[in-house]
Amino acid sequence: MGRLLGFFLAFLAVIFPAIHAFIAEYDDHWQSREAEAKRKVQEAYHPEPYNVTNHFNNHVHMSVKGRSLAGKYTGECMATNPIDACWRCRSDWHENRFRLADCVMGFARGTTGGKGGKIYTVTDDSDDDLVNPKPGTLRHAVIQDEPLWIIFARPMFIKLQQELIMNSNKTIDGRGTNIHIADGAGITIQFVENVIIHGIHIHDINPGDGGMIRDSVNHYGLRTRSDGDGVSIFGASRIWLDHLSLTRTSDGLIDIIQGSTAITISNCHMTDHNDVFLFGANDKYTEDKKMQITVAFNHFGKGLVQRMPRCRFGFFHVVNNDYTHWLLYAIGGSKNPTIISQGNRFIAPPDDRVKEVTKRVDANEAEWKSWTWRSENDLLKNGAFFIESGSPLTNNPYKDLMIPPVHGTSVGELVRFAGPRHCDPGLKC
Repeated sequence: MGRLLGFFLAFLAVIFPAIHAFIAEYDDHWQSREAEAKRKVQEAYHPEPYNVTNHFNNHVHMSVKGRSLAGKYTGECMATNPIDACWRCRSDWHENRFRLADCVMGFARGTTGGKGGKIYTVTDDSDDDLVNPKPGTLRHAVIQDEPLWIIFARPMFIKLQQELIMNSNKTIDGRGTNIHIADGAGITIQFVENVIIHGIHIHDINPGDGGMIRDSVNHYGLRTRSDGDGVSIFGASRIWLDHLSLTRTSDGLIDIIQGSTAITISNCHMTDHNDVFLFGANDKYTEDKKMQITVAFNHFGKGLVQRMPRCRFGFFHVVNNDYTHWLLYAIGGSKNPTIISQGNRFIAPPDDRVKEVTKRVDANEAEWKSWTWRSENDLLKNGAFFIESGSPLTNNPYKDLMIPPVHGTSVGELVRFAGPRHCDPGLKC
């Protein structure tokens, strides 16, 4: 019986339309959720994205103005970028966890997650019942309909039996403990909005076989096989991923597709993977023109191959990240995405054949030369080079609103504390 169900789910995964990815039974619940998600995406879309990049760069400048970033770390709290400066050096962080929601920058600005809701403490690291999750488990927490700020009673190693399907208005906050989502399925954020995931490790993620899985208090349904992404964001908006560690998943570390928008990925540390970030998965899905994503203060570390990120259609602000390793390329794309690279450090690998930062996919020069891919104040080391295209930023209609980003020479300090932080209650992180 189990093998027959597995064959059936695999068959559905092949034949089902891409827009219904992983949903085997596209019932009234999912149709309603998709319609509401599309409305939220439209609300979250910024018609003037350069104003968002300007706001971000302004805060970075204010954060570093008048102080030196150089110096040996002595163990005292040192918040080296404006997101961290908002919360990390406060010893009362555990008494006011909601403050974190005030710190998001970039396109996810305004995301609040579970702020204002109840604190839900995960006390049980099991994941045994996918249809009726046990109270106290992470799966039981994320499907609730009300806003929740989810914390953990102790360090946990959580092996998800199938994809963890999140509901809207949730924060997963790993501060104060050591939380690993590993050796099982990953996290799915599909047709929802207003989610924060902070301070956890996600690694060694495998595809889920599918089956009956609950996605909210009043609904469960049949799911097909999942891809094995660390975090899969599908038709969602207002999502902030911060201080995560991501490594070794079966597919992408983070995949953002199907018109998702208003997203910031910050202060994360990625290692040992091939396909790192995918932003847009289908050359024919033009709704991805609404996709707007900030990638900031991240460390792309050892053993990474490509897609940091790989983009389609939308607008992508890649700012003050540290690219210390890649084996094929760092930033790529197709279908005319706008990619604004500012103040990053790109350290090319020794192989002379792969020193180019950029890669245009399935397009000749006559096509891609009009795409807006710009590099400003990036630090290019060890022979790295960024091939620009499109109009210079000085010619864009928002040039008077934009403030130059911090130069790539400062990136080592800006990303110094990427990944989950060790935080003890009553002490600064």
